[in-house]
Amino acid sequence: MLCAAYKSIKKVDTYLYVSNKDDFSKVPEALLKAFGTPQFVMSVPVDKREHIAQIPKSEFVAKLQEQGFYLQMPPTSASLLKMHLQQQSQQQ
Repeated sequence: MLCAAYKSIKKVDTYLYVSNKDDFSKVPEALLKAFGTPQFVMSVPVDKREHIAQIPKSEFVAKLQEQGFYLQMPPTSASLLKMHLQQQSQQQ
């Protein structure tokens, strides 16, 4: 099984995976608008990998089949303010 990976021109480290290259028919219009014009990155051989888009292959395939696409977002970084406040409360 192959799927196509695209990067966003609007959102850093955000990728969209679809089952067939250039077939965005199952991707909601609002998501495509926020994502921007998808830029093709590569075809991904799903069967040859244990993890895809930083998740287990089984979870990735299930999402792809269920939704018709998979959106990979960048990991969230901890809020610096929240970390600072936690450190302050620990010091008191």
